[in-house]
Amino acid sequence: MGLSRLAALHGVATSYSPSPDATVSVPDDTVIAVLAALGVDAGTPEAVRRSLVATESRSRLLPPTVVVWAGEPLPPALTGLPPGSTVRVEPEPAAGGGRAPGSGPETGTGTTGGTVPRDPAAPAGWTQPPYGIHRLHVRTPDHHEATATLVVAPARVPQPPERTHGFLVQLYSLLSARSWGMGDLGDLADLAAWAGRTLGSGFVQVNPLHAAFPGRPTDPSPYRPSSRRFPDPVHLRVESIPEYGQLHDRALLDDLRQDAAALSEAVLNKGALIDRDAVWELKRQALELIAEVPLTPGRRAAYCDFLAEQGRALEDHALWCALAEEHGPDWHAWPEPLRDPRSPATARARARLLDRVDLHCRLAWLTATQLADAQRAAEDAGMEIGIVHDLAVGVHPAGADTWAQRDAFAHGMSVGAPPDAFNARGQDWGLPPWRPDALATTGYASFRGLLRGLLAHAGALRIDHVMGLFRLWWVPEGRPPTDGTYVSYDAEAMLAVLVLEAHRAGAVVVGEDLGTVEPGVREALARRGVLGTSVLWFERDWDGDGRPLAPEKWRQDCLATATTHDLPSTAARLTGDHVTLRHRLGLLTRTLEEELTEDVTGTAEWLALLARLRMLPEGDGDEPAAVRAVHRFLAATPARMIGVWLPDTVGDRRPQNLPGTWDQYPNWRLPIADPEGHPVTLEEITASPRLHALMEVLRPQGSRTAPPGERPV
Repeated sequence: MGLSRLAALHGVATSYSPSPDATVSVPDDTVIAVLAALGVDAGTPEAVRRSLVATESRSRLLPPTVVVWAGEPLPPALTGLPPGSTVRVEPEPAAGGGRAPGSGPETGTGTTGGTVPRDPAAPAGWTQPPYGIHRLHVRTPDHHEATATLVVAPARVPQPPERTHGFLVQLYSLLSARSWGMGDLGDLADLAAWAGRTLGSGFVQVNPLHAAFPGRPTDPSPYRPSSRRFPDPVHLRVESIPEYGQLHDRALLDDLRQDAAALSEAVLNKGALIDRDAVWELKRQALELIAEVPLTPGRRAAYCDFLAEQGRALEDHALWCALAEEHGPDWHAWPEPLRDPRSPATARARARLLDRVDLHCRLAWLTATQLADAQRAAEDAGMEIGIVHDLAVGVHPAGADTWAQRDAFAHGMSVGAPPDAFNARGQDWGLPPWRPDALATTGYASFRGLLRGLLAHAGALRIDHVMGLFRLWWVPEGRPPTDGTYVSYDAEAMLAVLVLEAHRAGAVVVGEDLGTVEPGVREALARRGVLGTSVLWFERDWDGDGRPLAPEKWRQDCLATATTHDLPSTAARLTGDHVTLRHRLGLLTRTLEEELTEDVTGTAEWLALLARLRMLPEGDGDEPAAVRAVHRFLAATPARMIGVWLPDTVGDRRPQNLPGTWDQYPNWRLPIADPEGHPVTLEEITASPRLHALMEVLRPQGSRTAPPGERPV
């Protein structure tokens, strides 16, 4: 009983329900290990008693974080203070003085800008602060005092237009005639400009562009980065850097460009996979040459502004990159004094490696500049949203973020998923979770910095596994995922910080809410304007007969799509190619005939619905027509955003990622290809008759599907 009570006080679950009619108890040793990762000793009965006394004796005058939503009643944390209590709000500081961004006095008064009447239950001294993250000080009549983080946020995030469509693409897979062996930010800007002007598209969603964990080979997964705070310079378009044109000795640069052209040729025409390490080696050499070119006064001033805005977070990231070049990427294997980012030895290393640190800072600046260029290109093309960036659920355990913010992470723990109907063994994603207590203690500084960095040049943000704002499945190191448990976060505080930063950036937020979702989570997200994600093949009447959900029954506030980066392409699902692929790799748990029968049955139910709705014309039953019918169905739903998987526009049948595989399949290394598996370039994609026929289903009236005078080939 004592262990359960202690666990509950720290948000650690001692049981969970994989289904409404089942409850599974969590092993005691799992609970003890998770509590230890939170700094709570529960190793013996006596330790449990001591920890309980320590936890329950803490002042409960205020919770760690108090949230005030604009236009809504004050929370009980304020209205329930002892009579006669007084409060004082210490406003959020702003860089360089003045008010924090987006926190003008008019913005904290309500959803429409009007003054909110004073709450009669408000404590003495309370006036509604502007939007921001402040410090709240409370003093009771008997002289007890307490402080807490105070988050004042709008009621909802900015909303997308009533209806818009766009593309979903893994950027590395989108090669053009100008790419250096993988897609880059120049290609992203070009795709956005073309799609906005030609198709009337409203957005382009990309994979996470976070800084990758280096190695030989580099971890190719965009969802297991070294840092989520800063982007990876491998995405830079080298020729678009202004200093590129100022290089006088161009012989070496020309040689690098020829090598890059050979990389692209191998991927596009010789069956080679995308080689991120080879691409980075060429770009690294080119970027080091470019960095020797002095910045113009205006460029130098812009760079200095960037350094000032990013502050210590960028310095730490750049120093980690420099130290990783010397000692390898896993900071746990570095000399002991360097494992602490604040140690004297690390300070000496910072001074010694100043040139390399500056290089990595400059690369972060150049990448941020081209991210801004891509968003500007999208906006100039008329896109209502622009670039939708993707926030991965976590980071590599040995990367830059866990070194620079090591007190914020629960070391020895990994995020995953419990066993369910689709995976009886559960999942371990190898990502250390944030400690909820550390987030609260620091006023969610890590989360705020992360969001500000991602939203700086985004029209929208997709949050992978958005349920992680509420709780995450923690798996102790060395144990199977079945031995994990849920750890809760302060969802109200996490949502308030998210809504506040999205408001300041004017950005839409899309949550990936597929899989096991705790009751009430989707409703809480919807209340704050966070859109969900609806994938056609999963939208069924799960509370009824399990049949495909008619289009008018879909939710409106969502991004609707036919597939995602780790699901089969639409063409593969319609043809059954994804089942034969898994059979070929030995991944099926049943016979090929059984798997195909079940898959064909599920697909046939959808095709039958499309036929009944007259979305699949009689006699037009070929695979491209079926893909168009699927998207015609999406267009008939009330969904505000419709996403088209870019490989679907050319009939690609290969998944970009095949969950459950590592060496068996080239995850994250495939270029977009045609139905026969031949890679296609951005130029060929935009001229594809198949793409233009598909986009006719979605295009707004008045837009065109090809430039005037151009005939698709």
